[in-house]
Amino acid sequence: MRVNKRDFLQEPIQHFDITQIDARSTIDAMRKMSFSARSLARGADIFNKMLQDPECSIILTIAGSAAAAGCMSLYADLIKYNMVDAVVSTGASIVDMDFFEALGFKHYKGDPQADDAALRDCYIDRIYDTYIDEEALQQCDHAILEIANHLAPRPYSSREFIYEMGRYLAQGGAKKTDSLTQLAYSHGVPIFCPAFTDSSAGFGLVMHQVQNPKNHITLDSIRDFKELTEIKIAANTTGLLMIGGGVPKNFAQDTVVCAELLGKSVDMHRYAVQITVADVRDGACSSSTLQEACSWGKVSLTDEQMIYAEATLALPLLASDAFHRGAWKARKRKHYQNLFT
Repeated sequence: MRVNKRDFLQEPIQHFDITQIDARSTIDAMRKMSFSARSLARGADIFNKMLQDPECSIILTIAGSAAAAGCMSLYADLIKYNMVDAVVSTGASIVDMDFFEALGFKHYKGDPQADDAALRDCYIDRIYDTYIDEEALQQCDHAILEIANHLAPRPYSSREFIYEMGRYLAQGGAKKTDSLTQLAYSHGVPIFCPAFTDSSAGFGLVMHQVQNPKNHITLDSIRDFKELTEIKIAANTTGLLMIGGGVPKNFAQDTVVCAELLGKSVDMHRYAVQITVADVRDGACSSSTLQEACSWGKVSLTDEQMIYAEATLALPLLASDAFHRGAWKARKRKHYQNLFT
């Protein structure tokens, strides 16, 4: 029997709402347990310390696909409720997931054992047990093209371009409100994607350059690093909440070293929590421990915690706990976007 796209795309992913589920009692119970439960509770305690420290600026780093899998509203709420001051992310988490849904599209529950050839015939992309409509994703590519075509031809940091994506949504492009991209635009929270073109944005920007071979924009990743380092210098006291690893993790940690090379005296990241399933034995950046980062002069050992868990299990509990404990209510917004305007 021939299947069509609608047979696969039937049940949209429902995103976790930290405001409606109170995880405080769960975290309190986990604090009395062992293994990953106690690590998660300690990580939640450290995140709350970041929120309680009036001098601390919090940098969220995002790698992996937790946004598509149900954590998208959670990430947006961290911006909305002033629990994050800057974001460093993969391009996919911002463009293929957050911006994509802001345009009115959905991610859908799928089957990890699905017939991938049949999915391809229907133009459906699979992320483990989650489906994406490729034709909808290509509309996202064209929205990126439209944004790029309306910008003055010059080099842009990814922060600048993502700011324009937020403006595009705020000025009528959004079909869904409260996306991370639009909330960051509204609240002055800069978003950096050091490998921005490794995402749906890359296709839109390639089309832009092909259509405008002598008069197009480019992305300046060196400026990304300079700008994020300027945030570290301005903040001095910083905390990292890292989901996954990869480029975003290393990019945020390296600001301490970059500031030092620029002749600026800054503290190591005072607080750090990482949620990961990576195995430390492969020597990769994603799996490197926060203790190891201390040897590079990046992270202080006082308040750091590795949480070895899949992000969709651990992050909702940590974020819900922080929301309901309420330390964010006393924080002042940092508005680091204003450093660059």
